[in-house]
Amino acid sequence: MHVFLFITSIARKACGISLVGGKLFIGFLALIFVINISGKGNLAPSTASDAVQNYVLGGIIGGFIYNNDIHILEYLAILFIWCGLVLLLRYVKVHNVRVKQILDGIALIVVEDGNILYENCRKQGLSGHELAFKLRTNHIYSVSEVKRVVYEQNGQLIIVKYGEENPRFPLITDGQLQKNILHVIGKDIDWVKKEVERQGYSSIHAVYLGEYRDGRLYCYPRKS
Repeated sequence: MHVFLFITSIARKACGISLVGGKLFIGFLALIFVINISGKGNLAPSTASDAVQNYVLGGIIGGFIYNNDIHILEYLAILFIWCGLVLLLRYVKVHNVRVKQILDGIALIVVEDGNILYENCRKQGLSGHELAFKLRTNHIYSVSEVKRVVYEQNGQLIIVKYGEENPRFPLITDGQLQKNILHVIGKDIDWVKKEVERQGYSSIHAVYLGEYRDGRLYCYPRKS
């Protein structure tokens, strides 16, 4: 009798371990699938939504692996729904710049002509200590040394010193005009449309990537 109970206990533990292993393997495949389909950006998240996707997927996998009440089919259904939501969110962000700005935020000028724009710093949640630290990491030890500082969505700074040319800015991405960049470079929508038409494009939507550098717009088509 004792031998039978012992064998039964071992069998149950083996089944439990097999179930955990199966869920872990499925979660591993799901993670690879999401990364390959949605792009490699999740490997090094550059926006809040990318980071949240990783956290939630990790929570789903970690929370359900050791829950024996959740069967494999239920686990697969949850992962399938989550993968669908991730792909839908990515599609909407690519095709609707307004939604992308709401979810990921926008780049803002935090220093202009050696003066700190406090309201923009406050909107970005950037404290004085953080701003000074980020400037020091870029070998800037006084705000008066810089002409302009742009705080990007990923927390990085674009710094323009006095006497330097404007750096490169992604003015058009995936056929969507990044209107917040226009103020940074001192241009308007009409200028962008004329540049796009001058380069032989029917509209802004036909441009895959439009870079602003050295006072000019360099466009690359959405289709080869």
